[in-house]
Amino acid sequence: MRIAAAPISWGVCEVPGWGHQMTRERVLAEMAELGLTATELGPDGFLPPEREQRARLLGGYGLRAVGGFVPVVLHDPGHDPLPGLRAALASFDEETVVVLAAATGADGYDARPSLDAEGWRTLLGNLDRIRRGTARLVTLHPHVGTMVETKDEVERVLDGSAVPLCLDTGHLLIGGTDPVDLVREVPERIAHVHLKDVDTALAGRVRAGELSYTEAVKAGIYRPLGRGDVDVPGIVAGLGAAGYAGWYVMEQDVVLGSEPPGGAGPLHDVRASVAFLGSLA
Repeated sequence: MRIAAAPISWGVCEVPGWGHQMTRERVLAEMAELGLTATELGPDGFLPPEREQRARLLGGYGLRAVGGFVPVVLHDPGHDPLPGLRAALASFDEETVVVLAAATGADGYDARPSLDAEGWRTLLGNLDRIRRGTARLVTLHPHVGTMVETKDEVERVLDGSAVPLCLDTGHLLIGGTDPVDLVREVPERIAHVHLKDVDTALAGRVRAGELSYTEAVKAGIYRPLGRGDVDVPGIVAGLGAAGYAGWYVMEQDVVLGSEPPGGAGPLHDVRASVAFLGSLA
């Protein structure tokens, strides 16, 4: 099992005003302290944009980059996402998985527009254009507050394009898709994994419109792996049986109100998730 970390587990996020942003030195040091050897890139500016400088920095902590989250507007008929995406990927290493999100074009994940038929044709067409026109592994990440969030929208992407998925167990569950079903029904479409555990009661409140996504994260919708309601062991077992050989990225999103004291806060929860995954391996 190839296990990686993600800066969002330390509260580092691309959303303006998300919360206190810990320094990369502390985040990377704590990843190394936990024995992790790989990480996703985090938001723009968290790591150096230049490949060699970034590799030296990560290498100093015994880490390497394995994935990068890239929000892209895919549904606008008047916007070609390929030039901007190619520019963003110029600094990616060849083996770094591209984790696309179908961005709304606005900041944050608490509101989104509805797509009409033309918007869907554009989004699906752009996904296949990107898949064909990008010389690296590109996945689509169904994500709360983006244009691909709900069960129907995930199925529409699976039926209408050939792009593989980033299986984010938390965002899928919040959006109404059981990730276990995808592992069982379309394992061949899963090329990257974000493992989250979720409080389903809070997830239901997000779906019902009683809580915004940000409010739910602040309330602790994401739990350390093994302490929520996602069947993480079943997902790992199912992917293993299907021959999945990609990365399992631990992502338990948090919002920090202030700089946590040494040894507290996110480190404790990530340590619990590492231990849980170790027990499955």
